[in-house]
Amino acid sequence: MMRSPRIMSRNMGMTVEVTSGVMATLLQEAEREHPHECCGLLLGRGESIDRAVPAANVHRDPASHFEIDPAALIAAHKIQRAGGKELLGYYHSHPLGPAVPSATDRQQSSGDGRIWAIVANGSVGWWRDTASGFTALPLRLVEG
Repeated sequence: MMRSPRIMSRNMGMTVEVTSGVMATLLQEAEREHPHECCGLLLGRGESIDRAVPAANVHRDPASHFEIDPAALIAAHKIQRAGGKELLGYYHSHPLGPAVPSATDRQQSSGDGRIWAIVANGSVGWWRDTASGFTALPLRLVEG
């Protein structure tokens, strides 16, 4: 998989800015899809996420795994190439676990520098997928 130079060159410890609307969407989607894992895309610019786009979880076992619908990923990449919002990362929920990367998440990570939001028990954990594993991200919540 080809990695985006823009993603890879980011300061990996930088604070991520997230709108209150994105946070609300993540929590609502996790609740709506429970007991299955929800999943989707995080869009914005730089280190600012201002849109969460729900996607179908196409994994054969959605109660304990997630796989973002490839059509949603392709659409997001096309929008980005056309000058639209950047695909900054992904989100999914853990219906039965904490808001931290699971063993499966660690196995599936690519080290591409993208952001992962993990929703569990009414909270959201924010992580950067780095070459050396997941790193917790500081968050700044903004209105929007």
